[in-house]
Amino acid sequence: MDQYEMMTENPEETGAFAERLAQYLQPGDVITLEGDLGAGKTTFTKGLAKGLGVKRTVNSPTFTIIKEYKGRLPFYHMDVYRLDDSFEDLGFDEYFEGEGVTVVEWAHLIKDQLPGELLNLSIYREGDTTRRIVLKPYGQRYNELCKEIVS
Repeated sequence: MDQYEMMTENPEETGAFAERLAQYLQPGDVITLEGDLGAGKTTFTKGLAKGLGVKRTVNSPTFTIIKEYKGRLPFYHMDVYRLDDSFEDLGFDEYFEGEGVTVVEWAHLIKDQLPGELLNLSIYREGDTTRRIVLKPYGQRYNELCKEIVS
């Protein structure tokens, strides 16, 4: 599996990278986000939403699990941090196989329910504002996508 890395120097660069990525996204695309609290997952997600033409304010769906937004494609933002092992089937596959783009924060918590092909992003703090973003594509489409946006 290929892996791609890039650095951003501030939140604006992180958002701009996500906004650029959004231009290449298609219906059914799934992006998973990992990173410590405050690493920049929500900053990335806001940039992605902006790039998808979402006009509403985007914030973390911590207590609602899933927020839906309208843009050039439907945008589904999931934060599964607060799910426990006893959760019932919440219909994640309907989002993953739907007409929109899905972003899942803390995706390792629902690993068994994720599709086989997706783009995983891990965001690491390298300083006060500097972030290292590691992209791991699962599937040929996502590998080609990474080559396009990281080059």
